[in-house]
Amino acid sequence: MAIKTPGAPVGPAINTSGPVPVPAGLAPRPRRRRTPGQTARHVFGRVVLYAVLTLGSLIFIAPLLWMVSASLQDLGDIFSFPPHWIPIDPSLDNYRRFLFPGAIEATRDESANILRWFGNGLFVAGSVTVLQLFFCSLAAYAFAKRRFRGRDRIFLLFLATMMIPAQVTLIPWYIILRHIPLFGGNDLFGQGGHGWLDSYYGLIIPGVVSAWTIFFLRQYMRGISDEYLDAARVDGASEFRVFWTVVLPLTKPALGASGIFTFIYVWEDLFGPLILISNPDLYTVPLGMALFSVKNRPAWDLLMAGGVLATIPVLIVFVLFQRQLVKGITLGGIKG
Repeated sequence: MAIKTPGAPVGPAINTSGPVPVPAGLAPRPRRRRTPGQTARHVFGRVVLYAVLTLGSLIFIAPLLWMVSASLQDLGDIFSFPPHWIPIDPSLDNYRRFLFPGAIEATRDESANILRWFGNGLFVAGSVTVLQLFFCSLAAYAFAKRRFRGRDRIFLLFLATMMIPAQVTLIPWYIILRHIPLFGGNDLFGQGGHGWLDSYYGLIIPGVVSAWTIFFLRQYMRGISDEYLDAARVDGASEFRVFWTVVLPLTKPALGASGIFTFIYVWEDLFGPLILISNPDLYTVPLGMALFSVKNRPAWDLLMAGGVLATIPVLIVFVLFQRQLVKGITLGGIKG
């Protein structure tokens, strides 16, 4: 039976009386059955693979599990042998004593600002993350979609800075922050005060630009079709509007991945605050815990509780943005 539409151009009729023939090149190939030997090797390979992955997962997660277990034990049980992975008498007393230092006799003023450590850490890490994503995405857009003389050479200079160890730039970095004009009691020539040392400026401003983030976002933006940008320009959009309304929404996966890496790095940073900060009111969590002591000794039971609490923000950020992290890394690698 053939179907002909009235008024349609004359052509080959469509035959619906039987199955439509499929070209030989598009026909699915029959699945080859595995021989018993191939099936056994396949099963054995999968078992070995999962065994190795399980062992590796246990090695990486064991310190975290031990920290959680130790935070629920008193000091004597923590150092007992053999160690107790499951607490005999679990208690949240360590968390109470860590968060509310009035319950213990502390010999350092830092222990009175524990809740402030977390506030400082969240403020600094959040500020650096937001500012870094904004400024680095602008630079990445310029390197990926704008054409100007010396663009590639400047980008190579940015990449070259990634090969310089942070210890090499420590002294110049400290001197620059120390002599910022008109801040921290400094005069117009940067003399007489402490500049950005012992301030939120010193913790935040140096981290608002990252060569790695620029590189990662630039590689992702290169995969965005120029037709979207040209269409926006034809509609009269300015260059910043093209960036903000067209490019930035398409870069959300890469922004999410970069944001997670930046937040975790700043949240866990000890080296920078240790060099810059001496005021206990500005301590972040890593610095505060590094200097935390009770009766002039490390309080390991309280530090275990503090370590668990310090891990919670990182876990929350990862759980909320893990989809963007995986998508951003995957697409960034493919497009780059």
